[in-house]
Amino acid sequence: MAEVTTDHRKIKKWAEAHGAKPAAVDRTHQKNDVGIIRLMFPDVPQSEHTHLVPISWDEFFKEFDNRKLALIYDPDSMFSKIVGRDSIAESNPRMRH
Repeated sequence: MAEVTTDHRKIKKWAEAHGAKPAAVDRTHQKNDVGIIRLMFPDVPQSEHTHLVPISWDEFFKEFDNRKLALIYDPDSMFSKIVGRDSIAESNPRMRH
């Protein structure tokens, strides 16, 4: 069952346990702007990462908080999706952090 979090430690722990790394979409990533962030799974066959560039966890979480994002994820699988916190709060007022 999917869970939702904004907790940096939970996100990093889940990501590292599933081989995910912080990334940005290359066409939006510039020197002073991280751009659109994603979690990439570089060791997974058939993963589409040709347009992603690695970034640090600090850059990832700064953008994550600035854009008021949340992570929907399945603790037992590689499913994850980064969404706006507002969209989660509207559909689930008891969002778990």
